[in-house]
Amino acid sequence: MIRLLAALLLGAALSPWAQAGEPQGVLSTIKKTGVIRLGYLAASPPFSFDTGTNSPAGFSVDLCQRAAEGVRKQLGLDALRIEWVKLDLSNRLAAVRDGKVDIECGTTTWTLSRQESVDFSLMTFVDGATVLVRSDSDLTGLDHLKGKRLAVVPGTTTEGALNGALRRRGLQASITPVGSHEEGLALLAAGKVDGYASDRLLLVEMGLNAKGSNTFRVLEEDFSVEPYALTLPRGEPDLRLAVNRALAQLYRSNEIEPIFEKWLGALGRPSVLLSALYYLQSIPE
Repeated sequence: MIRLLAALLLGAALSPWAQAGEPQGVLSTIKKTGVIRLGYLAASPPFSFDTGTNSPAGFSVDLCQRAAEGVRKQLGLDALRIEWVKLDLSNRLAAVRDGKVDIECGTTTWTLSRQESVDFSLMTFVDGATVLVRSDSDLTGLDHLKGKRLAVVPGTTTEGALNGALRRRGLQASITPVGSHEEGLALLAAGKVDGYASDRLLLVEMGLNAKGSNTFRVLEEDFSVEPYALTLPRGEPDLRLAVNRALAQLYRSNEIEPIFEKWLGALGRPSVLLSALYYLQSIPE
């Protein structure tokens, strides 16, 4: 009897909600249903992409799976089923805000204005925005964009940062809105625009995997800093805490390294800035 009581007390002490009571909000629903809904981008490799039959893969997808496993353990569930929901750049934030997904696992930049309607996890990556051009182009820096035709997805942080960078340098350029990375690359390959603006690592991946006779390169300059994070519903502190617990453990244990190597290793070692980001977010329990 004494051993049983001791075991029960130890289990209660180890539970994240032992002192605060049962989880609330979205996390409570996840516990009751045994299902967590994860949103992903179908065409943003190497972070999030569709491999067919609604089966996503990528760096951010792996982090979301680890977060979901952390949620399962913290809720004390024997199993937690992941329901994948395909999203795109135009509806990813609305899907979280409107409760269609519990977590969005893509390439979303954490901004203060976005935090008015959604919330964010610990940062998962940091990148910079630049411009993809054809290899035979004479464009090398931002100052060469004067009078050029540039494609960008509207409503993204890249669009605002690009317009701001051009304005600060007194440059006039023609901006063509596109609905996806694929559309931007297609216009660039066809010579209908001179460059496609997005996050550097995404552009490098697109250039390396481009089909056809065209070859591409990125400009030597970035015009923004893009801190990525998993997107969460606003006003759900229990869910945010559970996700951050899982990510912090991933960073503390250095288990982030094989995930990075798997998806991003071919593009080079983590930058000093990125390594510092993971080190500073190794938050202790």
